[in-house]
Amino acid sequence: MDEGSPPNSKENKDGSSTDNDQAFNISVPFLHKIIAEIFGTYFIIFAGGATVIGNKSTKGSVTFPGISVVWVLAVAIMINSVGHISGAHFNPAVTISLATCQRFPWKQVPAYIAAQVLGSTLASGMLHLLFDGWRALFPGIILTGLNVQSLVYEFIDSFCLMFLVSCVDTVNRAIGEHARTTVGATVLLNVGFAGLISGASVNPVSSLGPAIIENRYESIWVYMLVLIYGKIIGAWAYNLIRHSNKPLRELRKSGSFHRSLKMNGSK
Repeated sequence: MDEGSPPNSKENKDGSSTDNDQAFNISVPFLHKIIAEIFGTYFIIFAGGATVIGNKSTKGSVTFPGISVVWVLAVAIMINSVGHISGAHFNPAVTISLATCQRFPWKQVPAYIAAQVLGSTLASGMLHLLFDGWRALFPGIILTGLNVQSLVYEFIDSFCLMFLVSCVDTVNRAIGEHARTTVGATVLLNVGFAGLISGASVNPVSSLGPAIIENRYESIWVYMLVLIYGKIIGAWAYNLIRHSNKPLRELRKSGSFHRSLKMNGSK
């Protein structure tokens, strides 16, 4: 989440979105979505990067669990803040994965990715200006394990996160608040088991932004390619097992969850 889709919204033909939770419809211009993605990505990268720098400059006083919690809190806060506007992607891999599953319009993908890269780069640039000795305190993610190890870890991370995001995107009308908590918990889990090996980037721009500012691209391909492919496969894996495109609330209103399963199985 990094990252998800708006809890109760639908796309309109003009590129705006409509919030179905309100008594009236709210049309959100596409430009507002782009600005929301920039702000959201900026805040997440700035908060996470500042915590990494603080941990390095104080010789580990923040600790690895502390860094993990800050990243998760930043993601959770921004999902709740602007998720109803842009869908709270904050992650090019999430945007591309949703588009491949026809849950997000391809025509909006380039603008979303540009906004996410811009937000990450601006945040990294601000950290560079605020802290002396930037190279020694570099907040970008650098592999601590072998490329093969990191590749596997990042693939599993990405697969798990996108599988969950796809699940949330289907059932979030019924359990929106719990879904956001679940996304945050999944990010924390991913960072916990992969952070010390691969850095648990999860999001390509969390690696790309600092790399652009510092011109430091060691093994950046792991975070660019594997994260995208892992999330695409995760999204499609959920598509293969889900029984219906309808949200859970509609299935319950129509009779029962099991009846829906039977109807889909008979087709």
